[in-house]
Amino acid sequence: MATDTSASSASTSANTSAPDRKRWKSRAVSRTVDAGNSAYCAVCDELIKFRARIRAEQIICNVYVKSRWDRVEHYHPDCYEQAGAPYGEPNG
Repeated sequence: MATDTSASSASTSANTSAPDRKRWKSRAVSRTVDAGNSAYCAVCDELIKFRARIRAEQIICNVYVKSRWDRVEHYHPDCYEQAGAPYGEPNG
């Protein structure tokens, strides 16, 4: 008894396609300011300063354009809120 495998192999190859590329999107995280930090806030353009006795926070955003990494933006937490949280709620 002969079986026709050409139909089943054709349907299998039609269902297997290249995996979809991951669509990266901009996101925000909240981090403490490290000693020696030299980043400037994207809103007020002031240096985000490290202070030894105060555990200051900053918002760091990886910005993607057309699913490709473009830049990093830094914000004071208040400035990020003032800007309307352009990259969503920061993850901790």
